[in-house]
Amino acid sequence: MNHHIVTTEEEIMQTAKTAEEVWQEYYTPLLGEAQVSYMVENFQSAETIRQQITEGYTYFLLKEGDEVVGYAGICPKDEYLFLSKLYVRKEARGKGFASKAFALVKDAAEEMGLSRIRLTVNKGNTNSIEIYQNWGFVTIDSVVTDIGCGFVMDDYVMEFSLNT
Repeated sequence: MNHHIVTTEEEIMQTAKTAEEVWQEYYTPLLGEAQVSYMVENFQSAETIRQQITEGYTYFLLKEGDEVVGYAGICPKDEYLFLSKLYVRKEARGKGFASKAFALVKDAAEEMGLSRIRLTVNKGNTNSIEIYQNWGFVTIDSVVTDIGCGFVMDDYVMEFSLNT
């Protein structure tokens, strides 16, 4: 797997296209079509990605050869690195791409001098929760966030410590 830091408009569009594909396929059964469409438009669109990059987020386009297999998004906070996004396309799952992407995220945290990585994960997303636990994440909180239009994100906050 190789990766590119998303900087160009073409890469932003590729990331948004991958996001829509992954979210429609993976999250529709979990959250329903209406909430997935709302979240893709408001949190995974090219416009949002572009804005987040200006706010300090770094996006990685994950590739095998020329084929996009997924993407990740990170943002440094005061005391930890926020792993905002780590998604792999359906046909690329189970091939170690997520683990390689997480290694990239750990390297980024170390380079930034941060010893912890945090993420939020939907409480019903048992597959991802299990993967995060296998990587060494522990659940540290439970949050319900109103995201507008009558939708909420019902998540666990999980944390990984690089010092263990």
